[in-house]
Amino acid sequence: MYHKYKNVERVKPSGLELQDHLVGVQRVTKVTKGGRAFGFSAIVVVGDGNGVVGHGLGKSKDVASAIAKAIEDAKKNLVRIPIIKQTLPHEQKGKFGGAKVFLKPASHGTGVIAGGAVRAVLDSVGVHDVLSKSQGSSNPHNVVKATFDALLQLRSASMIAKERGISLEKVFKG
Repeated sequence: MYHKYKNVERVKPSGLELQDHLVGVQRVTKVTKGGRAFGFSAIVVVGDGNGVVGHGLGKSKDVASAIAKAIEDAKKNLVRIPIIKQTLPHEQKGKFGGAKVFLKPASHGTGVIAGGAVRAVLDSVGVHDVLSKSQGSSNPHNVVKATFDALLQLRSASMIAKERGISLEKVFKG
């Protein structure tokens, strides 16, 4: 799932205090010769509030089991996101399908300026000060994945220094 991103640190769910945020539940209808068959799909974001986050999709005939399946799926896809002083290291754009998300770090005290699905992801990550703009599609599935696209492209100064093989001071002073 995260094979196209560099420096993605996968995390095991054991020993983490994970909180789940329900992003959305959709009722899906399948028309058969005997009438309509209803099912539900749920998208959930889980995170520890300290840089570890994952998202999952669950489908079932009833809402409760769809949410439970989504939480289990989210726990299988946990990744670590770099956070500096409760905000992001730099601004970043993410895209998935028709959804585009722009994330920008903010000064202390700003809060999370974000809409529904983006807010759920940022709250789960543990970012407290950030500005965001969601453009294009408002489909929660695609917005969550676009937000993850932006977050997975983030790199801290220490990651950049290690990647280039230079000291941390040289990254800032050139």
